[in-house]
Amino acid sequence: MRRPRAAPALLVAFAALATAHLGALLAGSAVATATKPALMPLLAAYALARGGPPPLAAALLLGCGGDTLLQVGGDTAFLLGMGSFAAGHVCYLLLCARHGTAGGRRTYGLAALYAAGWLATMTLLWPGLEADLRVPVTLYSLLLTAMALGVSRAGVRAGAGGLLFLVSDTLIAGGLAGLPRPPVPQFWIMLTYLAAQFLLADGLLRSGRTTRGAGPRRPGPPRTAGRQSWTASRASTMP
Repeated sequence: MRRPRAAPALLVAFAALATAHLGALLAGSAVATATKPALMPLLAAYALARGGPPPLAAALLLGCGGDTLLQVGGDTAFLLGMGSFAAGHVCYLLLCARHGTAGGRRTYGLAALYAAGWLATMTLLWPGLEADLRVPVTLYSLLLTAMALGVSRAGVRAGAGGLLFLVSDTLIAGGLAGLPRPPVPQFWIMLTYLAAQFLLADGLLRSGRTTRGAGPRRPGPPRTAGRQSWTASRASTMP
């Protein structure tokens, strides 16, 4: 499905639609509702055109499912939407888990920071959350934090994407818990979310660590050789 010539046009289309969506949020226009479900499919098409693997496209399309369900409203739709996003986070984790675990002081330090941030966030949110949302939100936020930490192994761009995803969803959770939020919160939620998804996709594609399909990691050559192997496999799919 690699179509390198189509990738720039798809990226421009995504950027244009994202700009229109954010502008509509600021203007309070119904255009925001109409454009939201189309954002992630465009980004998924862009990722596939660049030779991205199916799990990456799946993560983005699951984001579309979450976007659409959250627009429906109601507790059931919210929980289903959160489940769709959670499945997308699992896809991101699978893409990174195939390349083993990273070690070193930097990794352990970052893990400690994310763990402390998760604990502090849940401490703030817990009292204001409805009783039936406390456990689902806690579990989801733990998975999201794990995803943000995991994708940091794919480079600065992907790591920044994971962090922005945390910011976006924390703004949503803050609203559920009745915490103060910035003016026009939906604008900031979507701005950080769109930037997060783009940086995750672009960062994973640039890192060369994603591979087509998913499965357990097999012993192999060092990461540099793995990147060369993935590049070669991608090139072999070109017409």
